Amino acid sequence: MYMRYSFIALLVFSLFTFSCKTQKIIKTSTLTTQLDTFLIPSIDTLAISIPVIQDSVQIFAHRLIKDTIEIIAVGDMMLGTNYPDDSYLPPNKGKHQLESIDSLLAGGDILFGNLEGVILNEGGTHKNCNNPKTCYIFRSPEYMATRIKEAGFNLMSVANNHAGDFGTAGRNNTSRVLDSLGIHYAGNSNQPYSTFIIDEMKYGFAAFAPNVGTPSINNLDSAQAIIKHLDSLVDIVIVSFHGGAEGKEYTRVTKKREYFYRENRGNVHTFAHTMIDAGADIIIGHGPHVPRAIEVYNNRFIAYSLGNFCTYGRFNLSGNNGLAPIVRIKINSKGEFIEGKLIAAKQKGAGTPVLDPDGQVIRLIKKLSEEDLPESKISVDESGNIFYLHN
Repeated sequence: MYMRYSFIALLVFSLFTFSCKTQKIIKTSTLTTQLDTFLIPSIDTLAISIPVIQDSVQIFAHRLIKDTIEIIAVGDMMLGTNYPDDSYLPPNKGKHQLESIDSLLAGGDILFGNLEGVILNEGGTHKNCNNPKTCYIFRSPEYMATRIKEAGFNLMSVANNHAGDFGTAGRNNTSRVLDSLGIHYAGNSNQPYSTFIIDEMKYGFAAFAPNVGTPSINNLDSAQAIIKHLDSLVDIVIVSFHGGAEGKEYTRVTKKREYFYRENRGNVHTFAHTMIDAGADIIIGHGPHVPRAIEVYNNRFIAYSLGNFCTYGRFNLSGNNGLAPIVRIKINSKGEFIEGKLIAAKQKGAGTPVLDPDGQVIRLIKKLSEEDLPESKISVDESGNIFYLHN
């Protein structure tokens, strides 16, 4: 009798241990974050109350953990705006806008981009603007979001300086449309972060910016709290930031706080390293509208800016502003960098991404990485392959 009970006890213990083999396994199907409601100050000192969010994480008794995860990322996306009028929309409802590079976006677990502007057919309260033709505010009709979904994007940041272009109506409708399409997102006061599952892998995503209505890139304490919380729930933590000064003169990672038109755009180097120290596994930057350096820090990959990817009609696309890098990063189940590849693309015409056989952006990012972050032991070859040079 004693032997039978001992065998049963051993069997139960073994099953429990197997079910908990995955790091950060969660024992309840619905989790309530232990973070208290906290305040994230905006750059004009207006405080935004971030509500407590319930995180639903599905439980698998026998969950298969992938050895390798591939994350594909691009920079700013604004496929067309109907404000101030429809002349800034691409022909044929944008159905052919991404077709020349869609094969370059395929095959990964995550496909990420930064959504500039709002998704809204009409209406909304636009920002103060004396002359709409010289103001840069973006309102994309809902069918443009379908183009994003058709291209395979399943993760978007909504934390940037154009997310509030059409007020609350614009923010709410953007969230509604992304939800309806099954595109995961984060970066506003209602959803500063999100958790989701793809192929049994648990992901957490948070997005930051220096703008009203977004989790602040300048409040490192609040940002760390979010990342530590996500790290306790999921396998892989992805962080996006919209930061740094913008324009052709701002390709450098200065490791200092950056300002643009008196706006505090953050110290992106300090922010990225702090987030990785808090538990982030990959950092994807955007905002300067030009490419910047890349690095590997504590075995985690950082892209400081992926520039403009598909920005139609209203963006300056001359020189480096028109370069549109695509980065494919492979990481292991712990989030550690394995290898990566830069794919050279550029925008032609009013803003359509195409492959760049000359590879301009590869040479630029290689040069910037070597000059700005020589301590990061990575190598980029002429084909765009990214290698981590371990000690």
